[in-house]
Amino acid sequence: MVNFRHKSAARDYVLIVIGSFIMGFAIKNIYDPIGMVTGGASGVAIIVKEKLGTELWVTNTLINIPLFLAAAKLKGWHFMQRTLAATAALSVSLGVIPEMPFLMDDLVLTALFGGMISGVGTGLVLSCQATTGGTDMLAALIQRRLPHYSIAQIMQVLDAAVVLAGATVFGITYAMYALIAIFVLTKVSDGLAEGMKISRIAFIITDRSDEISRVIMDEMERGATGIPARGMYSGEKKDILFCVVSKKEIVQLKELVVGHDPQAFVIVSDAREVLGEGFIEFRQ
Repeated sequence: MVNFRHKSAARDYVLIVIGSFIMGFAIKNIYDPIGMVTGGASGVAIIVKEKLGTELWVTNTLINIPLFLAAAKLKGWHFMQRTLAATAALSVSLGVIPEMPFLMDDLVLTALFGGMISGVGTGLVLSCQATTGGTDMLAALIQRRLPHYSIAQIMQVLDAAVVLAGATVFGITYAMYALIAIFVLTKVSDGLAEGMKISRIAFIITDRSDEISRVIMDEMERGATGIPARGMYSGEKKDILFCVVSKKEIVQLKELVVGHDPQAFVIVSDAREVLGEGFIEFRQ
């Protein structure tokens, strides 16, 4: 167990560094050259650079000092360790990544690809229970008070405020494209942080529940759970089979069900993330 945890922690730190450098690349070579402020400490850094000429990595570091002091009182050392690593990696990336701006003439591509690239980086960091500081950390602190909102959703609101500030410096046109970038970033980072391994949930209403459940377990090696139910029209009691399979297995499941009971009623829906044997293993 100890070795597993050490390996898991080492993997997380590697992903944190990779994610931070991906974000740093997007900030330095996509957003900053064109003056697109997408929020966060990096967005503030872009504004400060335009006004005062301060380097991005310097501003990013200075902004995070008071936020770390506030977070130290509310979050545990485990959280702070990872966030400190992510923030340091982002500042280092802003300092060492060479300037090679591209997409300078297309605001649409800048918004879309900038949002996608920075979203991947943000999602990797968030999936490892860390943030890169700035509004990421502020959002994580706010989520303690508003747990029904995701960190990415809170970040969206905070980033919008920074974008409005950027609009006063670079113009409303760039701010409007920045909102597109934030939207894309949020969708991508939410998907990575909350799980991209989408599965399928199947509810099977049939008179042959025992037969079909055995076929599912034997031929597909998937589990099935019988839920006692009663048809309100017929008054008959029967079991509803509840089964979770991967996306590629849902076709096989429907074929098996129809092959054994053509009159079966099958309801299929998406499962954003499934934890447990056969899917995503629990991480301690």
